[in-house]
Amino acid sequence: MVLNGIKAEINIPGEIPWEIVLAYFVLATVFVIYIAKVKGGLKQFSTLDIVYLAIGASLGTAWEFYIGPFIDRGIPSTPFISIGFWGRILIIIIFVSLVRKVGSGMLSLTIYTLLADLFHYGFGGQPLYFIYEALTYGLYIDLIIAISGGKIFGIGLTPSNNESEDIALRKLRRKQTILVVIEGVILGVLLSIPDPIFYLGFLRPFIYGASVNWAYIIFTLLAFIPGNVIVSIMAGLLSLRVVRALGQ
Repeated sequence: MVLNGIKAEINIPGEIPWEIVLAYFVLATVFVIYIAKVKGGLKQFSTLDIVYLAIGASLGTAWEFYIGPFIDRGIPSTPFISIGFWGRILIIIIFVSLVRKVGSGMLSLTIYTLLADLFHYGFGGQPLYFIYEALTYGLYIDLIIAISGGKIFGIGLTPSNNESEDIALRKLRRKQTILVVIEGVILGVLLSIPDPIFYLGFLRPFIYGASVNWAYIIFTLLAFIPGNVIVSIMAGLLSLRVVRALGQ
């Protein structure tokens, strides 16, 4: 039986068992919430927070399906380059950095998925894509927020009071730059996982009955990492500039 385009195939050779995927979604979410409670990144959203996240998701959707594909026309097709995805993630990270609360990533990707279905995909395969986007890409962004205690990329850190203002400010900005690089590398690697592992290894065969090729999955995973790391670092640097410009 097919429900909303979902064949629910669980016996495709090489497919990740659904029990493992379900366990991941549950345990990963609980882990991030636990870290957030310990580190202090779990806070209630304000109306302004939701507005920021909605704007970011909307701009990310526009980039993914309208601006990105136009730019892609002049670039050879290769798994090493993904203009649409890079732009979407960069925009969402910047707006999430304005909020810096655990749940920002998941909410942003949920809004993005809703808009993507309204304007491009249709709602076939739902609610699986809502779960997939929110609990992979969104959750990984929230993980960085949780680990940093709500101070992703060092945003929200204050200069030391024990030194002159100029020296303290220079040290703070140097620390923020280092955090951008470290967190950008971690985030870039994490953001490279969902499409090859969860989509090609589970969702695609589960929903459509497609075959699974682990050699291609591993190649795609490794191909995604360099570009995603660079874009995540760029997103961090741009986030710092935007936050400073807004006086946060």
